Amino acid sequence: MIASRVRFAGLAALLLVGTAACGAAPTTAAPSGTASGGSPAGMDARTATSAADFGGLDKLVEAAKKEGKLHVIALPPDWANYGKIIETFTAKYGIEIESETPDASSADEINAVKTRKGQDRAPDVLDLGQSFAISGAAEGLFAPYKVQTWDRIPANQKEPTGLWTNDYGGYVSIGCDAKKISKCPETFADLLKPEYKGKVALNGNPTKSGSAFAGVYAAALANGGSFDDIQPGLDFFKKLKESGNFNPVETTPATIEKGETQISIDWDYNNAAYAPRMAAKGIDWKTVVPTDGKYFQLYAQAINKDAPHPAAARLWQEFLYSAEGQNLYLGGFARPVLLPAMQADGTVDKAAEANLPPVEGEPAFPTEAQVNKAKEILATGWGAAVAG
Repeated sequence: MIASRVRFAGLAALLLVGTAACGAAPTTAAPSGTASGGSPAGMDARTATSAADFGGLDKLVEAAKKEGKLHVIALPPDWANYGKIIETFTAKYGIEIESETPDASSADEINAVKTRKGQDRAPDVLDLGQSFAISGAAEGLFAPYKVQTWDRIPANQKEPTGLWTNDYGGYVSIGCDAKKISKCPETFADLLKPEYKGKVALNGNPTKSGSAFAGVYAAALANGGSFDDIQPGLDFFKKLKESGNFNPVETTPATIEKGETQISIDWDYNNAAYAPRMAAKGIDWKTVVPTDGKYFQLYAQAINKDAPHPAAARLWQEFLYSAEGQNLYLGGFARPVLLPAMQADGTVDKAAEANLPPVEGEPAFPTEAQVNKAKEILATGWGAAVAG
């Protein structure tokens, strides 16, 4: 995600649209006395569409513990607080999480599901940019599952059968090393100024990465485009390249620390999370949500329909959509899908909520058809825009 893969109100009213090595060991056999995946005898965890199918959450926990593992990819520890989320889940349930290729992209996740089918190191669960969640569901790659908090998640934040569910998100933002940049940019228009020559980086390739895809969409909105027309975003990055301002290095915490990416277009939760880490290295990392290209997107969770650890995959989902899991996202500066519900029932971590980068007004969002059209345009136009 990072190398190639971000306070809001009224989320319930919004329609939002919005990583894998090769080679693996064969799937291990299910323990004696259990069905496939370690679920209770007489059922297959891969067919469970809710905790009730296991006989309740306690039975799901029991089945997941028998499997003992969860295999994930594309979950960087600095992304939306995933380091703490993984640590907390393991401590809570005693289930080992094998986290592989954390800096991979949403496209890599989809590829891993396809190429590792039947292998023990296939990803059990996926964390995907919205456009990849939509296409993955259309390809029949995911298992339907509804978490216990399903009814509290707005209808327009989930696929009706549970093939994917929006989880957390953020705004496209501009991060800047204020010790190396005398005046940090605040808008997309600012990024074209000559003082930023060779300085402006993206978090990935927009044909593979949800965060970079959003960056181009935001640039389009800032330059006369619309959700029906992402071309002005491509034109902006072409101009950025021609001016010498575009930096082809993909942003990671390491590139920021080394001074290789002094300005980065990325999710606000990534840029905000970099600040305390970089401060310890003597870097003053600032974050701003550009007023001329305001774009918000949620990431979605999905379960691999051929997950090698299907019960653990479902328990992971239950954890992420619990108040505990949602507040952990919030602690990483991400805006959880259940934030409005938790604000209403008093379960929100108010201190974490207060740390979110401020944003004024309500953003608008593209439809599924508009996102698919934008992906097609990027697939054919991105390389030409930044080539050379």
